[in-house]
Amino acid sequence: MTAPARSLAEVERGPRTAPPRPAAVPEPPPRRARRATEDPPAVRWALVAVALLFVGAFVLVPAATVVAEAVRGGVALWWKALVDPDALAAVRLTLLVAAIAVPLNALFGLAAAWSVTRFRYAGKSVLVSLVDLPFGVSPVVSGMATVLLFGAHGWLGPWLLAHGVKVVFAVPGIVLATVFVTFPFVARELIPFMEAQGVEEEEAALVLGATGWQILTRVTLPNVRWSLLYGIILCNARAMGEFGAVSVVSGHIRGVTNTVPLQVEILYGEYAFQAAFAVASLLFVLAVVTLVAKQALEWHHRPRRPTVLRSAP
Repeated sequence: MTAPARSLAEVERGPRTAPPRPAAVPEPPPRRARRATEDPPAVRWALVAVALLFVGAFVLVPAATVVAEAVRGGVALWWKALVDPDALAAVRLTLLVAAIAVPLNALFGLAAAWSVTRFRYAGKSVLVSLVDLPFGVSPVVSGMATVLLFGAHGWLGPWLLAHGVKVVFAVPGIVLATVFVTFPFVARELIPFMEAQGVEEEEAALVLGATGWQILTRVTLPNVRWSLLYGIILCNARAMGEFGAVSVVSGHIRGVTNTVPLQVEILYGEYAFQAAFAVASLLFVLAVVTLVAKQALEWHHRPRRPTVLRSAP
């Protein structure tokens, strides 16, 4: 069959073409629906602004003031205040007290966490409440209790003096007061973590014939090492910065029973403001080191995202 003949007008117009389609208008992306528990953006930004204002007014400004006042007279005066014999004695005593109190609290915290999370016995809730006791008691009250127990007119004071042991207004009393106010930190870091961890790995090690010491050193401690270090860092910061309890039991003897916070108080009370802020800058450096170590541990302990393997094209 032959194709139908076309008219002269059709030949002049050329071949037939389909009319052009209108360009598709892209649809706007759908707006993400706000969840019922999510605050509006205005509320979020207002809360962030209030938090930043509060932190700046009550944390950053005082810290900046301490640093500015410490170096206002020059680095030479700042260094002279730090190398003063009384200041050096306060630093040595602070480090000594922390070196004794922190390991003791680490051992106690590990033992308390093990006892609370791995055994069932009557009175366990009482033990947990006693662990939290220093959080609810003023440090000054704990210092007064130390004086009442070990002072010259206290319950055990006469017997201790008869045997040549001096506790109050001496280093042992400062250590006891510091241990009391700082012992919850390690235990409070370990107890929730060990409860969430469970006992499956330890029971498996026990079934395989491991001893109690092997379970502790090869299973428990490797699993809780980061929480233990975190608690030790907080405990050390509190031990070096403790003021209330130590102030009651120290006696404020220059070069003998003054820690760094007590030395700052004495210098400030004597209107030696330059020296007081210079010594206080040591506590500020301690706070910065503690914060950096805390953030480093949190970053290292942060769960890693699983790596997604993509096939080659």
